[in-house]
Amino acid sequence: MTCLRVAMCQLDTVVGDVAGNAEHVLAGLARAEEEGADLVAFPELAITGYPPEDLLLKPAFLADNLAAVSRVAAATSSCVAMVGFVDVVGADDLGRAAASASGAGAQSREAAVRGAPRRLRNAVALCAGGGVVATYHKRLLPNYGVFDEDRWFAPGSGPLELFVIGGVPVGVSVCEDLWFPDGPVVPLGRGGARLVVNVNASPFSVGRLGERRDLLRTRVAESGCAIAYVNQVGGQDELVFDGGSMVIDRSGELLAAGPQFREALVVTDLELEPGAPSLYALPVTAARPERLSRPPEPVPEPLSEEAEVYEALVLGTRDYLTKNGFSDAVIGLSGGVDSSLVAAIATDALGAEHVHGLSMPSRYSSEGSRTDATALAEALGIDLRVVPIEPAHRALLELISSSMEGGLPGLTDENLQSRIRGVLLMAVSNAQGWIVLTTGNKSELATGYSTLYGDSAGGFAVIKDVPKTLVYRLCRYRNAVAGFELVPRSVLEKPPSAELRPDQRDDQSLPPYDVLDPVLEALVNLDLPVADVVDQGYPPDLVERVARLVDVAEYKRRQSPPGIRISAKAFGKDRRMPITNRYRDHSHVEARPCPT
Repeated sequence: MTCLRVAMCQLDTVVGDVAGNAEHVLAGLARAEEEGADLVAFPELAITGYPPEDLLLKPAFLADNLAAVSRVAAATSSCVAMVGFVDVVGADDLGRAAASASGAGAQSREAAVRGAPRRLRNAVALCAGGGVVATYHKRLLPNYGVFDEDRWFAPGSGPLELFVIGGVPVGVSVCEDLWFPDGPVVPLGRGGARLVVNVNASPFSVGRLGERRDLLRTRVAESGCAIAYVNQVGGQDELVFDGGSMVIDRSGELLAAGPQFREALVVTDLELEPGAPSLYALPVTAARPERLSRPPEPVPEPLSEEAEVYEALVLGTRDYLTKNGFSDAVIGLSGGVDSSLVAAIATDALGAEHVHGLSMPSRYSSEGSRTDATALAEALGIDLRVVPIEPAHRALLELISSSMEGGLPGLTDENLQSRIRGVLLMAVSNAQGWIVLTTGNKSELATGYSTLYGDSAGGFAVIKDVPKTLVYRLCRYRNAVAGFELVPRSVLEKPPSAELRPDQRDDQSLPPYDVLDPVLEALVNLDLPVADVVDQGYPPDLVERVARLVDVAEYKRRQSPPGIRISAKAFGKDRRMPITNRYRDHSHVEARPCPT
């Protein structure tokens, strides 16, 4: 048996920060070498950040990415570094293209890859001994959900290769290559690989970590070799990457795992048979440093669903704000459960000194809501400013009513109050440079239960993919972590209300949330027909009504700010419905009785 020391470096990269990402990789390489690693693997497209999207149409960006890989490769010695980057097929060879890019002006950098930007590969460079010794191209390109890799890349082709590292045949694959049995992992194992390294940018959704572990064990059983899975960490626009890198040995045992939602270097010793690979094997390095055996590190305990989601929301908020240059956030604090949760998340993400609450009571705001907002701000230690909207509300009512016979209809007046609050929040944002965090949840976004240019106005929608029932669970989870009522009990116990008219409650406009949320899960996340949802026991008129609300609210959702994806299907890139759309499947349930 041969001991191969494997390091997995889960990094929080920044899309487009090629130089900064390269420095991050170099720091990880230095740490892996200090640990005596034979190989260190970095996430998918670590050099460019993931997903780089249409930055890949910029020749200078591609050339800078090649130059960065060359720079990382030059720093390697006996430890093999597997680095995700964008390869440009046809740009001569990697070394020459990178050399022409580094140290040249913008025009020369563009010339290095001009004519080839469509011939791109999602690639891994194997770097050792001061250079790039081999390159692997991703074979399976995802083109569903949030992924559009067919737009930018061509799939890898040609014979699979094994790379001999420390005397052990090692295979390489990238993310999607692992997810299907007809990908390269199984033939690599059957061709003699003792270890397959899989580099990833796999975004978080609820339960995804468990799915990955089950998948890895399946591929291990099929391929007969160990798998080292390294994943990216951090927030990128609406996506959150949760890390959770892991090593599964050939018996299916979880040998090592990284934490979720933070950077880490995971190092483990694997006892592997040297073997004689039947696939083409390229020696990468034979030099191995002297070192002491390394005891295995404890595997982190899996997080609960509430803990997973909460940590994803905190990381997604922190990274979106800091990567886009915002230090502070302002939130409209109504005294309700949604704004309470957003304020808690923002405080955990940025620190209390960087979070500001704006309480904007109206003539309809209850005393309890005002005191609840104050109690929350005090518990979090955040700044709270109170700006009553009654003077503006009265003035605008007079102004608009003068041109409308009979005054304003009730809904118009309700929306007017919401828009006044939106104006005030955006004014504070403009004056202070703080980003406005909106407080709408997925249940409201799905049904259009919001006001355009009112409560939907802002820069980032923290809980736009969080159903209302989960909002309550997350508040209770955060209270349990705090050990006291961070979110006041009264907030969690009072009926939810927008408080835009006397005695208003959400269940006057929507079904109760414990009924609404499962119906939305079926219609939106699972894409079930209305008739199938009725077959689950829900009244036909209720399901049809909810389906229609979802359909007609598409134009509102298109105008909402980006927000964090925590489900397998969020509004946005996951679900791309036309705004102008007359298709309805509601009529198909009319002749079907409701199950008893």
